[in-house]
Amino acid sequence: MSYVNNYTPLPEPTVPESELYGPDPYDINFAFPLYPETLETARVKLTPFVPSVHAETYWDHVKDHRPQLYRYYSTYFHTLPEFLAWHELYFRRNPSQLYLAIIDKTRPDVAHPAWGGSFAGVVGLINTSATNLQMEPGFILVFPAFQHTHVAKTMVAMCLNYILQLPTASPPGLGFRRAQWCANALNAPSVGLAERMGFRREGTLRNVIVLPDELAAYGRKGRPGDPLETHSSRDTAILSVCWDDWESGTREKVQAILA
Repeated sequence: MSYVNNYTPLPEPTVPESELYGPDPYDINFAFPLYPETLETARVKLTPFVPSVHAETYWDHVKDHRPQLYRYYSTYFHTLPEFLAWHELYFRRNPSQLYLAIIDKTRPDVAHPAWGGSFAGVVGLINTSATNLQMEPGFILVFPAFQHTHVAKTMVAMCLNYILQLPTASPPGLGFRRAQWCANALNAPSVGLAERMGFRREGTLRNVIVLPDELAAYGRKGRPGDPLETHSSRDTAILSVCWDDWESGTREKVQAILA
């Protein structure tokens, strides 16, 4: 039996400079309903990240703290255009994912009164499967001035409410069966926050992500002789809240935070 292999690798996708900020009017291109009433409390609001509105402030908050803020990420951004290209490709052009700005309503921002508060960080809704009814809050980053406050806890509570509440509830949610949480296994604060919010540890995926050079200290050493031997790889802790956890007390715990 004879055969051929005509595989030709596709070029890496790129984003022209003219498309870094997305289309106008801005299209979030998200395949699922957003429920503003579910994504807002008296103290925190989650709203779609719009580069022309939020990107400059995002970069002002992170540019001088990148080694600290990105240390448990799987990628590292050197410039604002690099971040914008990632956002356009990974989020806006993928209808199963959405990047959200976290607004702290307890701190007015006189420079941006339309925000209804201060831009406090970001969270992505990722790894979504309508077939399997699951979604994950990921690529979370809370700016230094807002860490160790109510912001992270309230944001996670809103994400859980949005993912796991039934569409017939008030306020409504997506009615999914599983909310997942993934973190670098070395990131004890992230795992601890998830566990305090009701996520249950399921295990650790070893050597699951090869890291860029900037993040080599936050993974295992590479394997001598393999194609990426100079790069370390990350172990990922996996946690979840499933619908039966939600219905067995986690919902009440989460909604007490949101009250």
